[in-house]
Amino acid sequence: MSDPISTFFDAWQLEAADARLEKITNSVTANIQYDDPRTSETINGIDALNEYVGMFSASAPGWSAKVVSSDSTAGITRATVSFGGMGPDGKEMVQLGQYFVEMDGELISRMVGFVGTGETA
Repeated sequence: MSDPISTFFDAWQLEAADARLEKITNSVTANIQYDDPRTSETINGIDALNEYVGMFSASAPGWSAKVVSSDSTAGITRATVSFGGMGPDGKEMVQLGQYFVEMDGELISRMVGFVGTGETA
């Protein structure tokens, strides 16, 4: 099995709901819980998560989301993800985010994301 976190973020660039759902289903538990700065409340379950990820691919066609680094401690994985594509001004844009991931076996059970990579001292 490939890395479930990378598989999950590969789904973000897929506009076809069935293909996106397949990648998400292969990377998360049925009762997945997901939060990021754009969610007003926790997203629960695969279908709701597929719909949410679909909003990204619909509003940012051609953009991708790729895990650029990750590390784990105490059962939590921190993944830095690069979101990138052509901006409305025709210039290439990149935004980084950090996600903190809990696993249940080989699948993601909970994920919490933040914009950016945190403040530096």
